[in-house]
This record gives sequence, structure tokens and C-alpha cells, in this order.
Amino acid sequence: MQIDTASSKNRTFRWSLILLLSAVSIVSVFRLADAFFTARALERAAGPLSLYRETVVAELERFSHLTFVLARDPFVVATAQGADTGPLNQRLAEFAVRSGLEAIYLMNEAGLTIASSNADRPESFLGQNYSFRPYFQTAIKGDQGEFYGIGSTTGLPGYFFADPVKTQDNAALGVVAIKLGLTELEETWRAAGETVFLANKDGVILLSSRPDWRYLTLGALTNAQKETIERTRQFASQALDALQWKPKTRNRSEFGGDTFLHLTTADLPNGWELHYLANTDQVTARTALATGSFIFLASLLVIMTQQRRTARIGAALKRSVAEEAQLRQANERLAVEIEERKAAERRLKRTQDELERAGRLSALGQLAASVTHELGQPIVAMRNHLVAAEIANDARSSLTVRLSGLVDRMESITRQLKFFARNDDTSIDEVDLRNVVQASIDLVAPNILETQTDLAYEMPPKAIAVKGSQFRLEQVITNLLRNALDAMSQSETRNLQISLQVNHDLAVCKVADSGRGLEGLALEKLQEPFFTTRGSGEGMGLGLAISARIVEEHGGDMTAEASELGGAEFCVSIPIIEVRAKDHDE
Repeated sequence: MQIDTASSKNRTFRWSLILLLSAVSIVSVFRLADAFFTARALERAAGPLSLYRETVVAELERFSHLTFVLARDPFVVATAQGADTGPLNQRLAEFAVRSGLEAIYLMNEAGLTIASSNADRPESFLGQNYSFRPYFQTAIKGDQGEFYGIGSTTGLPGYFFADPVKTQDNAALGVVAIKLGLTELEETWRAAGETVFLANKDGVILLSSRPDWRYLTLGALTNAQKETIERTRQFASQALDALQWKPKTRNRSEFGGDTFLHLTTADLPNGWELHYLANTDQVTARTALATGSFIFLASLLVIMTQQRRTARIGAALKRSVAEEAQLRQANERLAVEIEERKAAERRLKRTQDELERAGRLSALGQLAASVTHELGQPIVAMRNHLVAAEIANDARSSLTVRLSGLVDRMESITRQLKFFARNDDTSIDEVDLRNVVQASIDLVAPNILETQTDLAYEMPPKAIAVKGSQFRLEQVITNLLRNALDAMSQSETRNLQISLQVNHDLAVCKVADSGRGLEGLALEKLQEPFFTTRGSGEGMGLGLAISARIVEEHGGDMTAEASELGGAEFCVSIPIIEVRAKDHDE
């Protein structure tokens, strides 16, 4: 009786210890998995945050020099000196329409608006005095003024730039200002399905993908901040209530009862901060999946251990046929259950891989649209400067004509990137790959000369014909050449080799360099959107992703390996449709 009691206590202690260790293990695995998947999610979220930050900066910078140009326009100076305002009103109205600005207006040295692009509208600025605005006060003193606020006349928010209008002897005549609407940024964020908001240095939310968050504050305002806002009428009659949020951990915050991964960047003009909120559902699901897998494997180990123990008991009691039969049946049921669980695990793994691939493609489509928009900003800025130059000179010079042609070419290139965001029809023609390679070499020839790179290329004498788009194929080869030149930027010896050959039914183009090589990275990793080996601000990591997509659309394949020159060698293979023996004397 005492032996049975002691044995029972030992079993109870043993099972209690097992349960305790199991609970500790499960909690540890859950925390490790949560930390790992949170870190991965933060890495992925850093790309969109950087993209949105660049978009905000580009939106502000594209018109920052316009008031400087307008302040020196002869029409503006003449009107500030007392000339008739009619011609300037018409001129400003036409320019506002062409540049996409909400308003352009001229104030005298007392802050009274004497000319405006909206002079013929009910919400006209004419006769309004804006001397209380900080942008006017800064500009009348001789510096460029900037300010974000709700318009006291229109009631619409906008960003203001202002510059002083002076005489030849540097005497202040007045201030010319422009109003830029930023609502397109909110629409872009909202269309992308992102939760993004921009706050100023006082913590007031200026822009948000959630309209009900606009003009809420991230914290309580001081009396001095309230007085400044009231004096400048920055937010009109907005209540500036506090946003219901609180930080939970270093990278997580709770907004309105929902928990998000919270990333911020403060390197913006005017002390602004951009906040990006990423949903935690995927992190939670993957953490639960990892913890469930651990529990399953641990259970499987326990089952296997129990199975071996049962087998030993069966060997000792094999004379008991009834017990042996029952044990056999139990083992068969266990085997079936194990196989079913393994099959379920394989199906779950396949489903997870498919979801990840679909997620990457969806993100790439959204971000391709954003990248196209972001690339459009500097092009629009260049076009605005060309328009400003034409306005200042009242004529189109040969230089502005050539520059306008180059801007049109850049706009054509950015339109090609849009195929990542939607399925456009593509013109398919018979293309000679020799012309594609030669055009790409001509395009980067200035860079080759500038970097003193030794170029060697091998072209076949006969045409190599493929079905496809010559422009997109040029985009692929040009991107590989630019990547090769970038990879050799820090190399003492710069050698670039290009070869075009026919291998059976494939046209093979190889680009090899003596740069830093693949740095141990697989081509699949290099082709991931937003992955780049360049420094911050030197690239967005979409070049190879776009190139791989174009090659895939042409039924081809792209590979990469170490080059004999010491760097990397990229190989593009595309099916040929015909190899014609025709010499080209070009």
C-alpha cells in the first residue's frame, strides 16, 4: 500500500513537471515567434514609409522655387509698382491652371491682395489682407516664407510659399505667394489601403488617410502653441481635439481600440513627422501558426515516445492476445491520424506560400503605382520650371524646346512602369535584339565615358529576331548596364563586357562587370521589390523586379552568376522567331 502511494506521488510530480515545462516552452516559442515576425513586418513596412516620405518631400519641393521666379517677373514687378492689375490677373489665372496650383496672388507691402489668379471667382483673394500670416511676415523681410494652414477666405487647407517683390535698388514692393493643395497625397494613401498620417511639430495631424483624424492632436497643446495657432489663424475654427491613441510597446500603438505596428520618420521639412501604421493581423496569424506547429511537433514527440513505451509493454505482455490486438488497433488509428496531420500541414504550407506570393504581387502593384506617381513629381517640377522660363522670356527658345522633348521622353518612360499596377495592352512587333543592345549602349554611353569604363561588346553579323516590345527590352538591357556601372563605382578597374549570341532557339544577351559582384545574394532576393544593395536614397530596389517581369512577359528567363571579370554576370534568354542572314550597313 505504501509502495502504491509513493508511485502515485512520483507520477503526479512527473506529470506536473512535464506540464510546467510544456507551458514555459509554449510561452517562450510564442514570444520568440512574435518578436521574429514583428521584426519582419517592420522591415517590410520601412519600404512604404520611405516611399511616402519621399512623396511628401517631392510634393513640397516641386513648387518651392516658383515664387522666386514669379517675384522677378516683369508683369508682377510692374503691377506691384502701380500698373493695371487686369493683365496680371489673367496671366496668373492661366499659369495657375497650367501648373495645377490652387491660387497665385500678389500683395502689397501692407499685406493687401492687389492681384490674384482667382480674381473672377466668388472666393477671390482680391481685397483680402494676409499680413497676419507668417509666410507674409517672413517674405516682406526678404526671405522665402512657408506655411501650412486652412485658408481664411476659402476654408480649404493648403501649403503656402511666398517671396518678396523688390525694385532694382532692392526696395520691397510687396509679396507674391502661391497656395498648393495637398489633398492628392491623402487620396493616394487612401487608394493604397494604407493607414498614414502627417503631423506638424506641434503634434497636429495635417493630412491623414483617415479623414476623421485630420486636425486631431497627438498630445495636449501648450498655451504658447495655442496662442500662436490663434494668432496666425492656422486651423480656422477647428477644435483640435486629442486623438485617442496610446503607445503599447516600442513598435506598437493602439488607435481607437485597434493595435498597429507604428513606424515614424521625422526627417521632413518644418519639423513634420510621417506616421505609418501596419496591421498586426498577419503577425498574429503567423505567430499562432508557429506556436501551433510547435505544439503539434511536441505532441507528436510525446505520441512517439508513448508509442515506444506501449511497444515495450506489448512485448512484455505479448502472451495477452486481446491486449495485443487492442494495441495494434490503437497503433493503426494513430498512424492514420499522424498521416492526416502531415497532409494537413503540407496543405497549410502550400496555402501559406501561395498567400505570400499573392501578397508580394499585390504590394508590388500598389507600390508600382506609387513609384510612378513619385517619379512624376520631379518631371512635373521640370516642366513647371520650363513653363516659368517661357513666361519670363515670353518666347520658346531652342533650349526650352529641347528640354521639353527630354521631359516628354521621361514621361513616356514612367508610363511604362504602370504595367505593374494594371494590365495594359502592349504592342508586340518583330524586334532585332542587336538594335535593342545598341540602343541601350548609346543611352548609357555618357556614363561609360564619365566613369572611364572599358567597354567590350560582341555582336553577331546577322539579325536576331524576337517577338516583343523594343522599348521594354531596351529598358531591361539599359537597367542591367546601369546596375553594372553602379557596381563598379568604387572599383579601381572598370571593365564592362556585353555579348549577344544565339544558343539553339534562344537569343542570349550577357552583361558582365568587374564590380562588387552579387555579394552572396541569390537572384530571387535581388529581384524582390524594394530590395537594394545601394545606399539610402540611391535607389528604390525596383529595377531588377521590373526587368524580370518584362523578360517573363517575353517568355524568357534571367539568371545571374559570378563573372570572370571579378564582378557579376547577368544573362537574359529570350526565344527567337527567326535568324535571318541579312547584313545591316547602319
